[in-house]
Amino acid sequence: MTTDTIAPLELYEYTNPATDFGAVATHLTTDVHETPNDAREYLLESEEGWNDDTRANWAIYPLKGEPAAGEFAGVASLIPLWEKRTARLGLWLRKPFWGRGYSSERAAATMAIAFDRLDLEVVSVGYLKGNAKSERAIEKYVERYGGTYDGVLRNWVPLDGEIRDLHRYTITAEAWETNRPETAYTVRE
Repeated sequence: MTTDTIAPLELYEYTNPATDFGAVATHLTTDVHETPNDAREYLLESEEGWNDDTRANWAIYPLKGEPAAGEFAGVASLIPLWEKRTARLGLWLRKPFWGRGYSSERAAATMAIAFDRLDLEVVSVGYLKGNAKSERAIEKYVERYGGTYDGVLRNWVPLDGEIRDLHRYTITAEAWETNRPETAYTVRE
């Protein structure tokens, strides 16, 4: 995700304090973009992460024929931890796009990248306490792909001046291979 994918001002329109993004951000490890420059900095950091192989962020847009086709829906992330042969997955969606199956679709697509293209051994995903929607979505696809609940990582996520607990799940490459979906996913790089 770069300034070529989405303009900083467009991203700011969706992630500024006057939008419902504040409700979304309470469950994330990121904050609202207070200024258009904050959105620009986020995109530049995203591009830098892509270029130095430390992070991949993809903008999510509904496909033609879906409600709100072509409208920016959110961001999917894959953060490789090369020395641990692991990747962390992330997702945030604007409220109008909650409950539309994007979480499991994104999980399958990013796990295919992590295991099939990057040859990693484990994928992890988590949610902050109180995020019941993410908890349900994560539990569904973790079970589908043979993963496990690892437990609560206490005082794991610093956010908004406090440290929060993270509920963590993992899926191994072996479990993925046994339970992988038959559907092919397309990720535009």
